[in-house]
Amino acid sequence: MDTVGELLRQWRQRRRLSQLDLALAADVSARHVSLVETGRSRPSAEMVLRLAAQLDVPLRERNRLLLAAGFAPRYEERPLDGDALGAAREAVARVLRAHEPYPAVVIDRRWNVVMTNRAVDPFFADVDPELLRPPVNMVRLGLDPRGFASRLVNLADVRAVFRARLGRQLAAVPDPGLTTLYEELLAPGEGDEGDAVTVADDVVLPMVFRIDGRELRLFSTITTFGTPRDITLDEIAIEMYYPADEESAAWFSALSGDVPAVRIRPNE
Repeated sequence: MDTVGELLRQWRQRRRLSQLDLALAADVSARHVSLVETGRSRPSAEMVLRLAAQLDVPLRERNRLLLAAGFAPRYEERPLDGDALGAAREAVARVLRAHEPYPAVVIDRRWNVVMTNRAVDPFFADVDPELLRPPVNMVRLGLDPRGFASRLVNLADVRAVFRARLGRQLAAVPDPGLTTLYEELLAPGEGDEGDAVTVADDVVLPMVFRIDGRELRLFSTITTFGTPRDITLDEIAIEMYYPADEESAAWFSALSGDVPAVRIRPNE
């Protein structure tokens, strides 16, 4: 098992900071940072958390740092559909409802879908039921021919975006489950030079879906909680999709007559 000093050094190097950089940001001496990393000084829980905050360490990994230093974890991981996170869940549900008639999904750190609004249903309608068994994974949905791949006009562009996003995510926060997903669906194969984004004229790269005999062009934005104190909230993101042209907007407007609904999709 890695010591707290070894873990902190790994995070510092991952963030490409020197010991002096970290010391200045955390308002401690560079010598103290060095002593902690080499195990010659045992940091307090408060010092561990101070350094972790400056290194932008996720809450799950802050618990790991605390345990390595001999302290109890500080952050709980409670289910999004439980009573403790009721207010946060309702806030997320309000965002999803407000975004209709356009689709929105809530994903966790491994891109598993945990909530959706009603507007995603037309996109899920023709998906193989096997892919909709929990946990429903957005990367697998997007790249599997039984999911969205057969309906994505610019599949190579979308694959390139997935590869870049997951690559950045893994560089920032290593995760075995996400690494497995990346290697399964996105790692270049033999002779594969990688996908290149070919759409150069758009302000943002759209996803182009072929659905109901027409092409829908969508772009997305991502929303996260600003100051989470729970691991679940720290690791979820709301991905909201918008029409990229008037024709796509008109198609979605035709879906807006029903009462909005929010779906909670348990991962287990």
